[in-house]
Amino acid sequence: MNRVVVIGTGLAGTRLARRLGEQAVLIGEEAHAPYNRVLLAEVLAGSYGPEVIELPAAPGPRLRTRAVRVDRDRRLVQCEDGAEVAYDTLVLATGANPVLPPLRGLFAPNARELPGGVHAFRTMDDCLALSAAVREGTRAVVVGGGLLGVSAAGALARRGAQVVLVQQAERLMERQLDPRASQLVHRYLTSLGVEIHAECRVRGVGVVDGRVRRVELHDGYVLGTDVTVLACGVRPRTGLAQAAGLEVRQGIVVDDELRTSDPHIRAVGDCVQHAGTVYGLATPALEQADALAGLLTDTGATTAYTGTRALTRLTLPHTADPLDLAAFGESEPLPGDDVVQLADATRGTYRKVVVRGDRLVGGVLVGALGAVGTLAHAWESDAPLPGDGDTGAAPLLHLLTHDGGL
Repeated sequence: MNRVVVIGTGLAGTRLARRLGEQAVLIGEEAHAPYNRVLLAEVLAGSYGPEVIELPAAPGPRLRTRAVRVDRDRRLVQCEDGAEVAYDTLVLATGANPVLPPLRGLFAPNARELPGGVHAFRTMDDCLALSAAVREGTRAVVVGGGLLGVSAAGALARRGAQVVLVQQAERLMERQLDPRASQLVHRYLTSLGVEIHAECRVRGVGVVDGRVRRVELHDGYVLGTDVTVLACGVRPRTGLAQAAGLEVRQGIVVDDELRTSDPHIRAVGDCVQHAGTVYGLATPALEQADALAGLLTDTGATTAYTGTRALTRLTLPHTADPLDLAAFGESEPLPGDDVVQLADATRGTYRKVVVRGDRLVGGVLVGALGAVGTLAHAWESDAPLPGDGDTGAAPLLHLLTHDGGL
């Protein structure tokens, strides 16, 4: 294996550097040790200290600096601190940036920093700054009701903040959950004291003495706030690749060997677009890192990355029982699909699978996730389900209740 330089210390970059060993040089601009971004909400809630979510260290050199330019002709990475790092193979694992919505008043003319009281929720620095700003009774507004917004709102509420969650969509986590599952998440957040405004767009913010003190909704309603969290999704971080002249669409375009338009440069993780898809999830990032490690070390462990059938799993802790949920594939059926649903309103559990022909194409589970492993395997394998007469109902019920029922 030739010298490999990896830019990015997130899940994908760190996993790859660990797999490649001492010959891999890891470059990352964050001052913190590499950490598991998936668990940042637990740090915000106070359940974990930052050290608990640190990733195992890679054995090779790690440079704590920002890569500012890739010189493809000389195969050099130029860094903010003046260092130049030579590579035989360069891997871009630059991750993603939080989306900052174009809210009126959010940025003063020519300003580059967010005003006081406004926080993105993407990095450890974001998490620690937000944690320092929150105490019992703090008024917090979370903008965005997706996976990140739900996690942030729950964590803030567990810290004792007075939380209002505002979302433009008609329901929480609409990209992953069907209406019934989303309602259970809604019920969980409201049980923590979170006030939820759905189908409600934020128009702007009001700044007083350099801090955002008001969040103005499109219908004219105004929310008072001490802390505002922007959880509006992420966008692949592609600036370094674009400046180097690599092919970039939504993300850095790669083939099945994670190779960019430059044969000496690969890419993995949230910055990547593979076969037209940008995942932005932990499981695909780790699978890409493992696939590329096999390719670069020529171990024969893998020959290509052909995509990930990603399952979303989330645990929302509570002072009583946590709310576990999992979603995969297509949760909304098409005409002609078979659907089986099991619900227990008393226990707050819900299971649903969607079958197209003889294939499992999607599902949602909330609470009592004993069946998730069996369902995920059936979905990931894309194998025909066992038949049972004309309806196939018995095999579907077995998939949902193999752990003994709800």
